[in-house]
This record gives sequence, structure tokens and C-alpha cells, in this order.
Amino acid sequence: VTLHHASYAEMAGRVAPGSADGVLADLGVSSMQFEDAGRGFSFQADGPLDMRMNPHAELSADQVVNQFDESSLADLIYEFGEERRSRRIARAIVRARPIKSTAHLAQVVSAAARPMNQPRGKGIHPATLTFQAIRIYVNRELEDLRALLKGAPQVVKPGGRLVIISFHSLEDRMVKDAMRDGARDGVWEPLTRKPVIASDEETAENPRARSAKLRAAARMEVRGRPGKR
Repeated sequence: VTLHHASYAEMAGRVAPGSADGVLADLGVSSMQFEDAGRGFSFQADGPLDMRMNPHAELSADQVVNQFDESSLADLIYEFGEERRSRRIARAIVRARPIKSTAHLAQVVSAAARPMNQPRGKGIHPATLTFQAIRIYVNRELEDLRALLKGAPQVVKPGGRLVIISFHSLEDRMVKDAMRDGARDGVWEPLTRKPVIASDEETAENPRARSAKLRAAARMEVRGRPGKR
């Protein structure tokens, strides 16, 4: 086993071309990180505004929340959280500065984003999407996923597998599109027409599996390039 302390975005530069029988990418945040209030990922327990998966990374949630201008804050909450009340939330955050803890941020967002009408049992905490957006932005999650999808064809050998587990619609859409485009270009053969999701039994045992979606594809044989005329 060779361990690399790096993002999967760097895979193509660290793994020999055509050497992998398979790549499995779990895009979710570690449960250990969520449960550690000191990492600042969750509003379930009060903690610092951090949210960095890599504690050595420069950008933290504190900088985003307390230093970004209102327009930039609203844009990232809308783009990465798909939160329709992003401008109202951004305005409330700016007015409440300085915000120094996850509980304080959750309180500010909850006051600004009154719960919308949702089917019974489907409601989520009003701060959930804002926390998701800030976490995605801080950790460059979509940029890293884009790099992973671009590098995977170089690393996986013909017949090998690419398996990705995503946890929100932005990620799943990117994976779905990449595998669809790869099938069109003769790079990937999709193995899952629809994403594989957790059973009711698994979700009951592990509630965090409820939003997981698994998609898989097989690396197709590399086609030779036609000669120049």
C-alpha cells in the first residue's frame, strides 16, 4: 500500500498511466470530521468556522463568512448550495459580522431563511444548504472532482473500473455527464443506467447513506489514432 497525502485531483500525476485496475472515489465528508466539533463542519455542535478537509489549506470558512463581500457570498451560496434565498442569507451574514462559530452562523442563517413548504418528513435544517455551499467552496470540491474525472481515463487500464459515490446533486450531475460523454467518445462503458442507492435497511442502519449515489463505468479499449494524410 502506498499512501499519498493529497487530493484525488492529483491522481493522474501520482499514478502511472494505464496502471489502475480500478478507481473508487467516495466524495463524502468523513463521519469522523463531521462528528468533531473542532473541525467546524456541522452546526449540530458549536465549533470554530473551519470546514477544511485538509487542516493545512489556506482558506477557511471563517474567511469566507467574515471577509467576502455580500455579492460574492450570495453567489457561492446559490451556486454551491442551490439555495434560492442566497441573497437574503448573505445580507444577514454581512450584517451579523463578526461571526465566530458554527452555532452563531446557523442561528443567523436560520433567522434569514425561513423553512419553505416541503413534503412531510422531507424538511431539512434551514442552514444545511448554506453550510454545504461554504464547505464545497472552501475545499474546492467541484474543481477537484472535475480534475478526477479528467484524469481517470489516463490512469484506469482498459477493462478497469471507475466507481464514484456522490452525496449531492451537483456532484452526481458532473459524474453522470462525464460518464455519458465518455460513452459517446468511446472512453467509458457505463455499468449503471441509474445510480445505485442505499436500501431502506442500509439507510435505517446508517442514515448518512440516504443521499449517497453510486455510478460505475468500465474503461474501454484505447482506440488507435488514424494516420495523417
